[in-house]
Amino acid sequence: MDYHGFFDKALEGLRNEGRYRVFADLKRHAGTFPRASFYDDRGNARDVVVWCSNDYLGMGQNPTVCNAMTQAIQDVGAGSGGTRNISGTTHYHVLLERELADLHGKDSALLFTSGYISNEATLGTLGAMLPGCVLLSDELNHASMIAGVRHSKSPKKIFKHNDPRDLESHLKGLDPDLPKIVAFESVYSMDGDIAPIAELCEVSKRYGALTYLDEVHAVGMYGPRGGGIAEREGLMDELDVIEGTLAKAFGVMGGYIASTSDICDTVRSFASGFIFTTSLPPAVAAGALASVSHLKVSQQEREQHMERSGTLKDRLRKVGIPFIENPSHIIPVMVGDPVLCKQASDRLLEVHGIYVQPINYPTVPRGTERLRITPSPLHSDAMMEQLVIALKEVFQRLRIKTAVAA
Repeated sequence: MDYHGFFDKALEGLRNEGRYRVFADLKRHAGTFPRASFYDDRGNARDVVVWCSNDYLGMGQNPTVCNAMTQAIQDVGAGSGGTRNISGTTHYHVLLERELADLHGKDSALLFTSGYISNEATLGTLGAMLPGCVLLSDELNHASMIAGVRHSKSPKKIFKHNDPRDLESHLKGLDPDLPKIVAFESVYSMDGDIAPIAELCEVSKRYGALTYLDEVHAVGMYGPRGGGIAEREGLMDELDVIEGTLAKAFGVMGGYIASTSDICDTVRSFASGFIFTTSLPPAVAAGALASVSHLKVSQQEREQHMERSGTLKDRLRKVGIPFIENPSHIIPVMVGDPVLCKQASDRLLEVHGIYVQPINYPTVPRGTERLRITPSPLHSDAMMEQLVIALKEVFQRLRIKTAVAA
């Protein structure tokens, strides 16, 4: 077989469809987020403003977080030195797990190296261990949740997005005695819509199912202490497992689950994705601990963030830039064509010094390609004005369809 020819053909197919992904070479400026340096192919750097970071609150630049990480490196060094079972459980990991359990009002929490791994390992392990378990998954769940469902090798049912009635129709057809897990997200990252958590939990509990909520795009962002949408709506007690990330609003990296002691201990004891990987560096755990602790008591970042998001949505409406209306902080600006989406992203970067990554299939369905914009508390009015002017110019030049301006 011509291996290299096969791979070249596969990559060429992506290029022809306009879906080939190019990574932006960025160097963030400490203390001046969302500004960064962008390096071109020749190594030349120029300043850009980042409008698509998942560091939603800018906590990756927060002095309290950075100082905690620096101090941890000075105190204990760089790496953790092993898996959690073999010398890799530092005091920072223990304190962070306690802080996360408290954040979600649960008995226990368990750290992972990423949010992807926490979903894959937890759903895969629970689904595989419960005899005859059926996993019911929202049709727009993240790839990591889908991977966990597949890894479990358990029967699965896919229910319509955010649809409690369709979920109930699937549950009705199952043996009442079978174990069941209903998995869904709170804030969906590509459209920015929010799940009807109360209704989904009510249906799930009526049919004896465990509830599993992915809050990765909500933790730190919503609720009086940053516990997510479930905390904001007073529903944390209705969720059996809450999964979150440290890599978005908390500004560092890693994933976790919060649940009962027995569920966390079961995943800890049986999940290969947890057992056989080196633990997070202690400095990362220390930074996450500082970030979670800070956002439990500080409302300033959340309030500023929602104001910034609302202000940008208003400005985009006024000039007719089409985006998906939603109640969250995510602003999906719709293009609807992969080639045009890449061209729009390139022009924003090259002409206007604005970095927004194009989002194409398979992340979103074909024909719904978009520029996913995520304003932060640190995006100024001047930056917003520059973005709106740039989007108008790019949409006009590329003849991308706009909405009727208000």
